[in-house]
Amino acid sequence: MIDIQHISKQYKSVRAISDIALRFNAGQSVALIGPNGSGKSTLMKCILGLAKPTSGNIYVQQKNISGSELYRTDIGYMPQIIRFPEHMLVSQLFFMMRDLRRHTNDLDNELFEAYHIRDMFAKPLGGLSGGMKQKVNAALAFMFNPKILILDEPTAGLDPLSAELLKAKIRKEKSKGKLIIISSHIMADLEEIATDVLFLIEGRIAFYKTLEDLKRETSSNNLGRSIASYMAEQKISI
Repeated sequence: MIDIQHISKQYKSVRAISDIALRFNAGQSVALIGPNGSGKSTLMKCILGLAKPTSGNIYVQQKNISGSELYRTDIGYMPQIIRFPEHMLVSQLFFMMRDLRRHTNDLDNELFEAYHIRDMFAKPLGGLSGGMKQKVNAALAFMFNPKILILDEPTAGLDPLSAELLKAKIRKEKSKGKLIIISSHIMADLEEIATDVLFLIEGRIAFYKTLEDLKRETSSNNLGRSIASYMAEQKISI
C-alpha cells in the first residue's frame, strides 16, 4: 500500500531522515518506535505530504504522491498535537469535515457514538479538555473509513476506558485488512496492536521486522525488553 523508495529529508544543516527504504502492506499494524529526534514524525509527515522529501519517492496505492493530494482521502490521520480553531464549535468542525469529504458516503461513526461526540456539539473547541480533544481527534481519523490509518500517540490524554475503546477499534480495523501505522511511547499499547515493529535511530532504520520475529530473536515475550535486548546485542546506543 505504501512504498517508500530511499527518501531523505534535510532541514538546513540537520538531516531528519536518511535513505529510508521500506514497504507497508495491507493488514499490517506497524509500531513506529524510536527516541525523540529519531525521525518518526518526519517520516509520517512525508507520507502525509506535510513535508517534501529532499530526495527519493513515496508511492501510495502504486501512485507517486508527488504533486498530488487525492491520495490523502485514503488516509485517516490522528496527530499527536491537535490544533483546532479555538472559537469553532465541535458541531461546525464535523459539518465542515463532512462537507469537505462530501463524496464519501460510507461513514464510520463507531467512535463518534462511543465517545458521545454529539453531546459536545455546542462547545467551542478551545474550551475542550485535552481528553475531549483527543476523542474528537480519534472520531475524525476513523470517520471516513480510510484504508490507511496513521496514528501518533493516539491514547495520550485519554482515560483508561476511552483508551481501551480506541485500541479495540484499531484492532477491529486491522482485522479488516487496513494498514495501520502507530507511534507511541507506551509499549504495552503497541504490543496489543502491532504485527510489525519499525525502529528508527538518528533518522535511519535500526530494524524493521515482525513482532514475533523480534521476540523470538531476543528470547523475550515483552516488546520493551525485546527492543532493549536487540539494541544491546547490536551495540546500538541512543
